Amino acid sequence: MDKEAMAAVLLLFISALVRSNAEEPFDVREHLSTVSRYDVVKEISDNSFVPSNIPDQCSPIHLNLLARHGMRAPTKRRIKEMDDLSKRIEVLLQDAKERELDLQKVPAWLWGWKSPWKGRFKGGELIREGEEELYNLAIRIRDKFPQLFNEDYHPDVYPIKATQIPRAAASAVAFGMGLFSGRGKLGRGHHRAFAVSSESQASDICLRFHDCCQRYKDFRKSQEPTVHKLKKPILDEITNALVQRYGLNFTRQDTSSLWFLCKEEASLLNITDQACALFTPSEVLLLEWADDLEMFILKGYGNALNYRMGVPLLEDVVQAMEQAIKANEEERAPGSYENARMRFAHAETLVPFSCLIGLFLERSEFEKIRKEQPLELPPKPPQRRNWRGSTVAPFAGNNMLVLYSCPNESSNKYFGQVLHNEHPVPMPGCGNSDFCPFEVFKERIVAPHLKHDYNTICNLKIEEPKRMPLTTPHEKVVKSLGSEPRAAPGPQRKKETPHQNHKACVKEILERMGNPKKLCGCRRGACYGRWGGGGVVVVVGGDGLWRWEK
Repeated sequence: MDKEAMAAVLLLFISALVRSNAEEPFDVREHLSTVSRYDVVKEISDNSFVPSNIPDQCSPIHLNLLARHGMRAPTKRRIKEMDDLSKRIEVLLQDAKERELDLQKVPAWLWGWKSPWKGRFKGGELIREGEEELYNLAIRIRDKFPQLFNEDYHPDVYPIKATQIPRAAASAVAFGMGLFSGRGKLGRGHHRAFAVSSESQASDICLRFHDCCQRYKDFRKSQEPTVHKLKKPILDEITNALVQRYGLNFTRQDTSSLWFLCKEEASLLNITDQACALFTPSEVLLLEWADDLEMFILKGYGNALNYRMGVPLLEDVVQAMEQAIKANEEERAPGSYENARMRFAHAETLVPFSCLIGLFLERSEFEKIRKEQPLELPPKPPQRRNWRGSTVAPFAGNNMLVLYSCPNESSNKYFGQVLHNEHPVPMPGCGNSDFCPFEVFKERIVAPHLKHDYNTICNLKIEEPKRMPLTTPHEKVVKSLGSEPRAAPGPQRKKETPHQNHKACVKEILERMGNPKKLCGCRRGACYGRWGGGGVVVVVGGDGLWRWEK
């Protein structure tokens, strides 16, 4: 049997499987991978899992939240792709006319179709529906854990952090407005002001660790051909089916763009009878699987580097829980310690963190992770799989780690519960329970990752600097970085390519030197980075890049 015949049989088999499930009509909006809207997929969970019954004597004392931004507009690059698709459809329709094909096969919406984002020059921002996702999420969390959110607002009690990307920061604001609604005197909603803090994008190793990790950037670039190779046969099969179905000379790129249009229409605009209607349910399942493969390889369990670079975030989460335990043991007064730490970031943050704590794994796969063995790719439809982008990281997807104090428990006093998209989920590292003794959580899930250091994982190997004393007119710069120069006949320095702005300086430092121990930012028209204990100092100014070694 040739490949095309096998592909046809597979498509028929999946179609039959979908049709056989008459009790659950097919909803394409549940199969859009990471472009899924939260209110559609948040109730999708493993029905076979029974959450733990938390004892009455246990009470929540702290909450860690990590949330992806809400629904966003297409990025500038994708807007251009949609404009190109509009022009391409015109060419395809004209070609069909010239070949005198049966135009009744062509869906009516294609005639005269223009991109909904035509004329826009910027994109990627949080849209209104995305604001509502985070606003409503905050209200539900506040209602679910009233004991944690009954204190007066203070940034040390309820710290809110976001990346410097506007859609993440806007998501944090929308969440805060919901969380503190009715607690202030601003406007009809009785809102109040609150703080959202961010680290520099160039040095945010907690929430944008992927941006600061040079090894990951290199790895991702090296794996993109592999991803394209895996997706190619799926796109080719479906492209052939579309050509036969509608008589238009679609290419693989056309199919890819139409699938993206389907996802954007269904998620952002709630339109499922145009681009999505071009595909059969079985084709949608295959396209979804291809997207999930890409996420698995480039962001998930496909390579340990993908999630190990998230160790600083894991350390921050555990530190917050340990501080809460200390405050509880010391019986500090309410309002004098942190109740919840809330973070807003991206799929590139949420997916690796979910992997760090072992979510969406079978028990055997968790043992492979502990032994640093590779995992198999997620199985192809119609086989069942845990790894689905629509549940792992939809818009506004989230992880919550809730710390409980259980004073009457004999052996363990503190427990952690993990919720994903607001539902308790099993942790293979804790015996497939969602409710785990905190010490067991640290020993079984956290400790194996903490043996890996972020700088060791992410930095490219640099040639060991020569040890030589240093005196220079720029001694004040070196002193400000915490290292005292020794007397010497003069600096050893090398002038390189000039730079004109701080962003370029930072990029130069990261690319040439790897992630610095400390990136001090801009001062007097220059930016500075320090490696190790101050052994290597780089100063980048408007007149070039200089490197001192001592």
